[in-house]
Amino acid sequence: MLARPVRRAPGRRGVVLQPYRGYGSPSRIFVIGRAFWQTTEKAEVSELRDILRRIRRRPVRGARIRARFYGAVVEVETDRDGYFRIEMAPGEAPPEAVRWHRLELAMLAPARVAASAEVYIPPSRARVVVVSDIDDTVMHTGVANKAKMLWRLFVQDAESRTVFPGVSHLYRALHAGGGRDEENAMLYVSRAPWGIYELLEEFFRRHAIPVGPILFLREWGISWKHPLPRRAVDHKRVLIEAMMQLYAGMPFVLIGDSGQHDPEVYRQVVEAFPGRIRAIYIREVTARGADRSAEVTAIAEALRADGGHLVLAADSLAIAEDAALLGLIAPEAVAEVRARVRERASEQTPAGRP
Repeated sequence: MLARPVRRAPGRRGVVLQPYRGYGSPSRIFVIGRAFWQTTEKAEVSELRDILRRIRRRPVRGARIRARFYGAVVEVETDRDGYFRIEMAPGEAPPEAVRWHRLELAMLAPARVAASAEVYIPPSRARVVVVSDIDDTVMHTGVANKAKMLWRLFVQDAESRTVFPGVSHLYRALHAGGGRDEENAMLYVSRAPWGIYELLEEFFRRHAIPVGPILFLREWGISWKHPLPRRAVDHKRVLIEAMMQLYAGMPFVLIGDSGQHDPEVYRQVVEAFPGRIRAIYIREVTARGADRSAEVTAIAEALRADGGHLVLAADSLAIAEDAALLGLIAPEAVAEVRARVRERASEQTPAGRP
């Protein structure tokens, strides 16, 4: 379980500076990354050695990181887990025609290491910001069964993971927007550890899901002394609220599932930012039962009374149909999602059965 996330880690021995995709606006950007010690080169090694390699990966605490972005320079330090967070304004206006911008990074101490990060800045014609959960929203992880969830999370590779029918077409439509050329920002959040970042990147590429910053909520802190992950308290809400402050004035679309606490978290965001949430879509996880569906329905009714909009959706088609009515996607995109959902349903239905 601990071996799989290491397979795609940078293959250098020694200190590794690993940035993740960032996001921003013409006035401010945000990037997360990590510095850690890597004891072996990337190679085909045994499962046991991979496990030991993951356990022995040590963070570089207190490392000085310098970031350059369009003439502006800032310096930060890594925390106790080796992570650094960069929030800065560009020195000059980023070019409007570019979507993914380059952030130059350099570790000044205790080692000299250079790297670069990609930062997505949506164009001025973008109309909304889409924030989506990943687990049991984009791909099936099975939060109702913790053992299966951990197996799928750590052991399965990108090829073995299951995407929900129609998600790829739906998310491409949301990225394109109602005008099909909006290039709306797509931000993804997850409760998973940063260690599977590259695996999820491959999963998104394989299923042609629009790429965007994948922002995990915590470092699990797994080690021999601490075998259980650290708790994440209110991290998703805080992360989304930071996004809303960065994209001040832009409406948001929030997508999640009923298996965890997405409806409750999203309701808190609506209360904190009245009038900013264009729509909330909650994929119904049937394993949670009728009681959970009733709870989410009650939240939807309460939001509706306050002028909000929450849809408890059985599948991607239900989300697409509502999004088209709101002008979030082009009407013709609904047919593409419908075709994929029906195609997957026919693949899973035994011959001779309706």
